Amino acid sequence: MSCKRVYGMATRDAYGKTLVELGKENPDIVVLDADLSKSTKSILFAKEFKERFFNMGIAEANMVSTAAGLATCGKIPFASSFASFLMCKGFDQLRMSVANPHINAKFIGSHGGISIGEDGASQMGVEDIALACSLPGFVVMIPADEIATRALVRLAAEHIGPVYIRTGRPKAPIIYQPGIQFEIGKANILREGIDVTVIANGLLVQEAIEAACLCSERGIDVRVIDMHTVKPIDVSAIVQSAQTTGAIVTAEEHLLSGGLGAAVAQVAGEHCPVPMGFIGLKDTYAESGLPEELFKKYGLTAEHIVVEIERVIKKK
Repeated sequence: MSCKRVYGMATRDAYGKTLVELGKENPDIVVLDADLSKSTKSILFAKEFKERFFNMGIAEANMVSTAAGLATCGKIPFASSFASFLMCKGFDQLRMSVANPHINAKFIGSHGGISIGEDGASQMGVEDIALACSLPGFVVMIPADEIATRALVRLAAEHIGPVYIRTGRPKAPIIYQPGIQFEIGKANILREGIDVTVIANGLLVQEAIEAACLCSERGIDVRVIDMHTVKPIDVSAIVQSAQTTGAIVTAEEHLLSGGLGAAVAQVAGEHCPVPMGFIGLKDTYAESGLPEELFKKYGLTAEHIVVEIERVIKKK
């Protein structure tokens, strides 16, 4: 694991490329989009398999129901749109047409978080993880880079049941080397440490790594975990980290209500209570701006994580 930031492709691009690979391997893969295929990158599948791609127009609720119907016919649908539109506009259909009957359909929320930047609050999915996690039977994942995205999309295709994956707009720093193994519900420990654990996902994984490097210069040994699956969450990784390091900080590009931090706190509170800190959006929507500027304004940088680490360590 390197402290140096090296950018790869955006996770949305990795999703689009993986869809094409899956389409070639499995004729039952079908793809739906809500008139945003150029942005979600499902357009790559559309170009290869026109007869298996459905542009549903600006009608996310209808897209979700159609995906559910295709799944009941034996297809494996991947339905894509912006996270804010898919989860907020399609929630009732996700609840009753997918979660309730436990339909084998996959949903990809692109442009998650505030890192979409200039598009503004209406396009920023900051409550999507909370909404997805509230749906019984759903698997909910947030890949940190292109390699994680490829692996998690493939796992979603293999998994029997509903899945939600969040992807992002900007290029993502490379976290993993090719060949790394992923498992639904099993976190990846990226760095060992004994003083505090930082549990992050998505773009905040790189921020957590850089925070650990900064802390190392101050004599603080930080364990870093990529909790790519928020649901089902890796209970054993959280409990073991709480027991080993005695303090936990979570970091996510999402509202603090109902996101990664809430899920980790629930596990820690039940099994091994320790001092905790939380990095995320604090009950607010973000404004339009450059991603790096927004991360600074809303407290999502490595430096903010360091401050939270130092605060929770004092409580040990």
